[in-house]
This record gives sequence, C-alpha cells and structure tokens, in this order.
Amino acid sequence: MLSKIPFLPPLVCAALAIGSLAAPAPSHASDDGVTVGPRPYYLMDQLDDGPLKDKLMSCAGKPVHRTLFSIGHRGAPLQFPEHTLESYRAAYRMGAGIIECDVAFTKDKQLVCRHAQNDLHTTTNILATPLAEKCTQPFVPAQGDTPAQAECRTSDLTLEEFLSLKGKMDAADKTATTVEAYMNATPHWRTDLYATGTGTLMTHAQYIALVHGLGAKFTPELKAPAVDMPFDGLTQDAYAQMMIDEYKAAGIPPEDVWAQSFNLDDILYWIKNEPAFGKQAVFLDEGTEDEAWDNMNPDTWAHSMADLKAQGVTYIAPALWMLVTAKDGKIIPSRYAEEAKAAGLKIITWSLERSGPLVTGGGWYYKSINDITTSDAKMYELVDVLAKDVGVVGMFSDWPATVSYYASCMGLE
Repeated sequence: MLSKIPFLPPLVCAALAIGSLAAPAPSHASDDGVTVGPRPYYLMDQLDDGPLKDKLMSCAGKPVHRTLFSIGHRGAPLQFPEHTLESYRAAYRMGAGIIECDVAFTKDKQLVCRHAQNDLHTTTNILATPLAEKCTQPFVPAQGDTPAQAECRTSDLTLEEFLSLKGKMDAADKTATTVEAYMNATPHWRTDLYATGTGTLMTHAQYIALVHGLGAKFTPELKAPAVDMPFDGLTQDAYAQMMIDEYKAAGIPPEDVWAQSFNLDDILYWIKNEPAFGKQAVFLDEGTEDEAWDNMNPDTWAHSMADLKAQGVTYIAPALWMLVTAKDGKIIPSRYAEEAKAAGLKIITWSLERSGPLVTGGGWYYKSINDITTSDAKMYELVDVLAKDVGVVGMFSDWPATVSYYASCMGLE
C-alpha cells in the first residue's frame, strides 16, 4: 500500500526540519522549541487562591518541556483545521509528545487522516469544489423545518482527489440555504484566522513521516467505517492490519505507537495478530447514549474492567466526564476510574479544550460535574484531579499548550 502513496509535498518535507518549526523562543519556551503562549496563564488567573494556583504560578516563565502526557487531539483544532499539517505542527510546537491521526480510507483504499470517514462536508472545502458532485449526499439547502443536508465521505474520492481539498474548521450551519452559509459556521469561541488558504490534508503515511521527523510519537485511531464492510474486498481486519503495516513499513518501533479504536474487536485483533503493537492498543470508551449509563454504577457498563484486562487490554480511554463526579462542590474520581485502576488498566482521557467557555457548564465533556463548572478555571482543577487522584497517563487536548504547561510544571513524563 505504501508504494501507492504519493511523494510528500514540499510543505511536508520542509516541516520535517525541526529547526524551521519555531521562531526564537520566548522566555517560557524550552530548548526544543515548545511555547505555550498566554492561554495557560489566562486559565491560572481564574483559579481560586490555593496550592494548585501557587504551584502552577511558580512555573511561570520557566521552560516548558515536551511530554507524553500531552496528546494533540486531531492536532490543535481549537484554532487550526483538524488533521492538517498546520494543526499537527501547532500541536508539536505546544509540547504535545504524542499527536493523533484518525485513520479513514479513500475510494482506492488508501489511508488518510480524518476524524470520520463521512465528515468532509464539515471539515474541508469540498462543497465549494467540483468534487461536491461525488458526495454520497450533495448539498441540499434547508427548507422550512427541514435542515440542510450533505454527506461527503473519504470513500467517495480517490486519494488524489482527497489531497486536492483544503481543511477548514469543523462546522456546518444546518439552517443554511446556500453552500457558502453552510460552510461558514465556525463557533464563536474558535477562529478562522489560521484557516484561510492553508489546511493541508494528510495521508496516514505522510503523518507518520511528519511526526517521526519531529521526534514525537503516534496515536492513530482506526475510525468506524461509514460504509458497509467489506468495502470493495476490504474487510475490517484487513483495514486494521493496513494501519499497523504502515508503521512497520516506516520502521516505527511499536513502543512509539498507541493504536486506538472504539471497536473492541479491533483492539483484540491487534493483541492477537500484532502483539507488539497490541500491547499499547487503546480501547476508547464513550459509555452509551442510554440514560441509565452511570459512571458510578458498574452494572450499567458494557464491559467490566476485569474482563477487559483478562482479554489483554492494557489501556482504556474514556471521556473526561466518565472519570470524575462531584461531591460537596469538589471534583473526585468516579467509580469507573476506581474500577479501572483496580483492574490495573492504564488510563488516557479525552478531550480538554473542546467545550468552549465553561461559564455555564462544559456540556457533554463535563456533564458529571456541570453543576460545579462555572468558569474556565475548572479546566485546571479537572486536570489536577485526573492526574493526581485518577492517575491518568495521558490527556488529549484540542489546545495542547494547556496540558503541556501543567504536565511540565508537575514533572510528568
């Protein structure tokens, strides 16, 4: 498969030169170019006076070191189009030691980085190009109470067609009556400042070359296909194997790769067929949409932690809210977190900086502590509990600088 991947474009090749990645470092940058900007300080300023604020403020102006605790979720999509060269480079500059590529496949069965196989209509400019005609569902304007519709899949396009697109901030206005209005819907707390004329899409192989050249590590997520499998002869197992094969072909050590999936069968496939990679495979868990699901009640969970461990699972990655609850106005570990630790599972969590301002709660990612979430300062309170009390070993963030600053200040690896 790698032989069919086109040569890296000049922009990607240039990115491999680490020395070109950053301007001269400010006082809070490390020797390897990590720079976090003002956001960690903005969050610290809102913390109540106390030990956490004192500790974080004591690190102000000191070098911030790259850490595996800080994971770039889709790169740095708070401000850069997700899963693009620019977003990955931003995550690296902010100290992410691990950078994520969500892996989907094209019509000609090549692996590319997209959060979902069917999100091109919200994350790229496809609807403004002639390739819109190839979409599974071309754009249909909103009419009355019927929302606008579109669905464009990576599997609708060849690799060459996919790479001709430009990434944009993930958004769509379902009340729109024109393509332009549908695409122009970036939430007010994100920005299009860095999404104009850039947004370089990436193959999975190009992502591997980029991240390897930077000296960072990998967490690819095998995405659930939007098409029926097998797809043109491609089975789910073959898809899972293709992803691992691209690391093997690139000479990447298995210990540098944390392969992820929400599909437990993918994890078990890697454990059985690629044990060196399966040892660090990450089972992603988002609970269920069932209202009965409760992070304090193991009887409502789809899997027991002991069963997962017995099947060879080493890492589990639930959403932020699944690991905590609120008691007497404080954040404490949930029963879910306690059970995972008791089973000997290593815990990663997702995704910080994805909820916008937290003045009136944090929405889905904070739903177990929404009642006590009244300011952005809650981010660092949550990170502190997750790191110290829950014991997570890594945290995905849409703006890695926030996590990088904390991890570096606390001496996390």
